[in-house]
This record gives sequence, structure tokens and C-alpha cells, in this order.
Amino acid sequence: MTPSGKLPAPQHGLLLTHFLTVRDVAVSRRFYADVFGGEVVMVENPAMVKVANSWIIMNPGGGPTPDKPGVTLEAPRSGERVSSFLNVRVADLEAFYAHGVAQGADFLTEPVDRGSELRCYLRDPDGYLIEVGQSTGLLRGIQAEAPAESG
Repeated sequence: MTPSGKLPAPQHGLLLTHFLTVRDVAVSRRFYADVFGGEVVMVENPAMVKVANSWIIMNPGGGPTPDKPGVTLEAPRSGERVSSFLNVRVADLEAFYAHGVAQGADFLTEPVDRGSELRCYLRDPDGYLIEVGQSTGLLRGIQAEAPAESG
């Protein structure tokens, strides 16, 4: 049984959690616990991992329910096109990157210095994109350059 004090249940106001539709709950739960140092607060139905001051909630996909008629949940089919991603800020990106690599995380690149921040991306076991960044120049008012226009 999980202590209710560890569940995402605010006493007032609101808090944000992030729900992921996953193919294998155990694999995804372990990823968020190991790579992000999360605490498993529920093993399944749904799985919940507390990461810092947030919760990642995971369950397999499924068809419509009375509260979401016409909506089917499924894990990503391809990682090539995404419409959103999890954004994680860390105090020490190099340390996080080294830890993630040691845990087998699938990074797209090593950390890149963008002037305003250090940043890299990784994918979770289902292919969800996760940005991990450390504010650097942004703390001194330096913003990233605008992306080059394609044409």
C-alpha cells in the first residue's frame, strides 16, 4: 500500500503531473526511477514515479472511456515527429548526462552549448522525447539565437 502523502493530491490549488501511455509499464517505471532518480510511489494501475517536485504517471493504452469518449490512448508510433516533449531543468547537465549514459539512456546528442543554456535530448523506452537543460547564459540575460530560416 502506498502512503497517501506521496501521491499527487494537493491540499489546495493545483499541481501538474505528466501522463504517458506506455508499452511496458515495468520498463518505463524503471527508466524514470533510474535515469531521473525518481521514487516509485505506485507500481501499476497506474504506475507513478515521483521525480523531484513532479510525478510521471504511466499506463498502457486503451480505448475510449465514459470521461473521454472517442479518444484512444497509444504510445508513439514514431519518434520522427513530435508535438510536445517533457522539459527537465537540472543544476549540472554534465553530471546528469554521465549518469544517464551509465543507466543506458538513449541521448540524441551530447550536451550542446546554445549560449543561453546547455541542452540535450533523450528518448524514453517508448520513444517520448525529453529535453534536459541547464540555464547558463540565460541567467545573465543571454538568449539563444533564433533558428535559421529554412528555405
